[in-house]
Amino acid sequence: MKRADAQYLGAVFVFLFLSAAFFGCGNPADKRVSAKETAAIPVRIIKVQLQDLDKVLEYVGNIKAKDEALVYPKVGGKIIEKVKEEGDTVKKGEVIVYIDRDQVGLKFEKAPVESPLTGTIGRILVDIGSQVFAQTLLTSETSQTPVALVVDMDMMKINISLPEKYIPQIKLGQEAKIIVDAYPSEEFSGKISMISPVLDTDTRSASIEITAENKEHRLKSGMFAKVRLSLEKRLSIPVIPQESLMGKGDETYVYVAENNKAVLTKVKADIQQGPYVGIKDGLKGGEMVVVLGQQRLSDGAAVRVEEVQ
Repeated sequence: MKRADAQYLGAVFVFLFLSAAFFGCGNPADKRVSAKETAAIPVRIIKVQLQDLDKVLEYVGNIKAKDEALVYPKVGGKIIEKVKEEGDTVKKGEVIVYIDRDQVGLKFEKAPVESPLTGTIGRILVDIGSQVFAQTLLTSETSQTPVALVVDMDMMKINISLPEKYIPQIKLGQEAKIIVDAYPSEEFSGKISMISPVLDTDTRSASIEITAENKEHRLKSGMFAKVRLSLEKRLSIPVIPQESLMGKGDETYVYVAENNKAVLTKVKADIQQGPYVGIKDGLKGGEMVVVLGQQRLSDGAAVRVEEVQ
């Protein structure tokens, strides 16, 4: 090989080496940006909204007529006539059934069994020919026979037990919401009509009675009901999901995303409604609060927002 050719090939190899070195290294600033992005912690955030919140207690109970009574005969004998059937309305003093007293030495005269209140016949508990016993004719082997159940369906009631810590937050006449399976998308309105002055020493709870008007008789005695009592209400308060809160000792914090950094922010929680918590100090609304990924954060850590709710 001639000397000139060797010099030419050497120059080509030097050029290729320098080009590879230059393009392979790239821009140092770009490398720094890439490393910084890789170090940022991915998080999910939510924008704090101002909302109204209720502190609500939820209980379950059985619906009963406010006034209902089992009807018993005053004399014993056999049922010989039914005057009323189930579902019929009845006035106080009206006859429900007649009894043949069927006693030796007595002149036949059918004895009436009368309703003790105005309402609806919920059940007839005897058939024609059934033998019934009155309190005056009881023996050691018999018991008084109920004839019918009469209910006043214009007003219904639900009894629940309320823990003593909530007693100061309720009062007579306070509104309650009632939901039954028969009408799952509808709320019926009731009111607290009785608060027991005595607590159960075993459960440390008080019996509470809630009554509801039922003029259309849509609520039935025996229905299973869910009862909601509103204890407190907050208007236009910053609201965040419960899972965004973090505790340190006796204090509560959240992380707020600002300029791609995590800012540890002390907050004071207020009432809770479902999965959401109202904040009465520390947030004003509009902040971007971290709701997922906050366990990996520290104050001032770089964050990368991956999703906004």
